[in-house]
Amino acid sequence: MPNLKIIENQTLHYQLLEGDPALPYLVFLHEGLGCTAMWRDFPELLCRATGCPGLVYDRLGYGKSSALLQRRTIHYMHCSALQELPQLLHGVISETPYILIGHSDGGSISLIHGAEQPFFLRGIISEAAHVFVDQATIAGIKSAVAAWAQGKLKGLAQYHGEKTETVFKAWSETWLSEWFRHWNIEYLLPSIAVPMLVIHGNNDQYGLIDQAECITSHSAGHVQLEIIADCAHTPHAEVQPLAEKLMTDFIAQVTNGR
Repeated sequence: MPNLKIIENQTLHYQLLEGDPALPYLVFLHEGLGCTAMWRDFPELLCRATGCPGLVYDRLGYGKSSALLQRRTIHYMHCSALQELPQLLHGVISETPYILIGHSDGGSISLIHGAEQPFFLRGIISEAAHVFVDQATIAGIKSAVAAWAQGKLKGLAQYHGEKTETVFKAWSETWLSEWFRHWNIEYLLPSIAVPMLVIHGNNDQYGLIDQAECITSHSAGHVQLEIIADCAHTPHAEVQPLAEKLMTDFIAQVTNGR
């Protein structure tokens, strides 16, 4: 896969997926411990089902992209949404319509990006996104920290290599910091005008259903809310056929102008 050089000689690792160039690109944004490889074959399956071309990438600090050079702040997702993502879009698919598909942190980043009302953005699929820090988030991350301490998350190393510990601690320590408890992006939801599909598992260990309901009720454009029964934090992996169908139908509506 190719790399895109951005600020300070850092590079973003990305992959392009084939599809009809007349259709919008599907741009996939991974979770807080994720990367391109951790989507597994889902992007390819969705691109094939919709006919759309795709763009999958590792954010800075993750996977095969450059390592983080500084500590995170309360604005780290804003930086990803308003600086890093626009650089990638301009450098790889400039002036091309696109639909964002964001999971967890990637979902929140999609919402922040959407609030800027980019000209070529056609829609957003938000999966297990956060707009505030809730009690389930804190409890879920504390459980992940305990699992890390017990060596149960060693599998992350196959995706992040020598950056694995930095990736995990940047995620867990930020979300568990007292100062991050005040993080909240509800204020920007009324600025999101494009159609959205909001997906949330009813057993999500990292976020209450309140998160999805808040996105749905406060966004300006048409929003389709789907609460998935017997599903936790990763619907596209846990209930793949259902998630693929929901996304495929939504993308068809967006590309048909409905």
